[in-house]
Amino acid sequence: MPQIMIDVENISKVYKIYDKPGDRLKDALFPFTKSRYREFAALNGISFKAEKGDAIGFLGKNGSGKSTLLKIITGVLSPSGGSVSVSGRVASILELGAGFNQEYTGIENIYLNGTIMGFTKAEMDKKLQSIIDFADIGDFIYQPVKIYSSGMFARLAFAVSINVEPDILIIDEVLAVGDARFQTKCISKLKQLKDMGTTILFVSHASEQVKRFCNRAIWIKEGKIEAEGLSSEIVDIYDSWLLFGKQTEIKTESEELPELPAKKEKAEKKRSAKKETDADEEFKLPEDKSILARIVDVKINKTVFHTFDKLSVDITYDIYEEEIRDFLLGAAIYSADHNDYIFGPNTYLEKTEVPKTRGRHKVRYTIPSLQLIKGAFTIDAGVFNNEGMVTIDYKTAAADFEVTNEYFSEGLVYMKHEWEVIK
Repeated sequence: MPQIMIDVENISKVYKIYDKPGDRLKDALFPFTKSRYREFAALNGISFKAEKGDAIGFLGKNGSGKSTLLKIITGVLSPSGGSVSVSGRVASILELGAGFNQEYTGIENIYLNGTIMGFTKAEMDKKLQSIIDFADIGDFIYQPVKIYSSGMFARLAFAVSINVEPDILIIDEVLAVGDARFQTKCISKLKQLKDMGTTILFVSHASEQVKRFCNRAIWIKEGKIEAEGLSSEIVDIYDSWLLFGKQTEIKTESEELPELPAKKEKAEKKRSAKKETDADEEFKLPEDKSILARIVDVKINKTVFHTFDKLSVDITYDIYEEEIRDFLLGAAIYSADHNDYIFGPNTYLEKTEVPKTRGRHKVRYTIPSLQLIKGAFTIDAGVFNNEGMVTIDYKTAAADFEVTNEYFSEGLVYMKHEWEVIK
């Protein structure tokens, strides 16, 4: 029988909103007079259960109630209604610096957080070195955290939370901070914890991370659960909703005007010249050691196609590590305005091996028969690891092309079909 680690029943959270600062004081002094506030329901009837080993991703726009829900589960906030039952030791990273004493050093804050979680000093002594090694912030570990950058906060907070063997780990957007190397280390550790049975609640605006890491997802919209289920299905539903919202937005006059033809042509020549220069450069290691790899060049076999033509994309990339074990390469076709995502395969999903060791490499991605009927399109290319959850380098609109034909069909794509007279 599955072990329930978190049981959330009909949670609500209502805030009192005052238009004037003095109204709060007046309500406190004269409680029996007419109230001077209006109520805002941050959460309204949220219920779900998390089993041992679940990884649940929470989706939703800013202000939807995701962070409020996580704070209630961890006990930082009290609900206005409903109940929460949590089993086991909880570690959380809700916001950078939360739970840290700004005047304490990194070392002192490690012990402080350990004490809060119920560990003795002797127990934390055994965990100290693994936390220091994971945080990897050098001598800053001995300095007051008030001088830390956001990246250092994230490293230390994450290192403490994942090295205390939590039964439940709650993460709110911390992976948005830090370079690809740090994100890679975090995701790898999260996978290890998930395999060990840790229950993970995961908030991220990067829906692809939710899709690839979590087995379940919950979409919260305006304080209510809009949809929940398998992460792959819920992410697709949520992304479609986001895309529809963007398509219906009205552009204002203050937005950037389209480039004039002459200006656009000049900019394109400049981009092409830069690509040629980059591609001709010899492979060399970058000074910035946080860079794992980069895309050097993206070229297509031509810029004007007919339906059923062959499309070839050559992607040249450099790898600076001895090896990136779970390295993958992706290419995506978008409409020219980037509003419509047409097609986006990657080497991980298609179980295709590509070079992943130090050096310069070139891979050709081919569509033998292009099914697009007409329009202007652009190609993005990216290199990733951890099943695509960590973006190492990404080039938007790396190559443009058009599809044009004599009139033979209508729509965007050509589908194999047949006509049959049945009467």
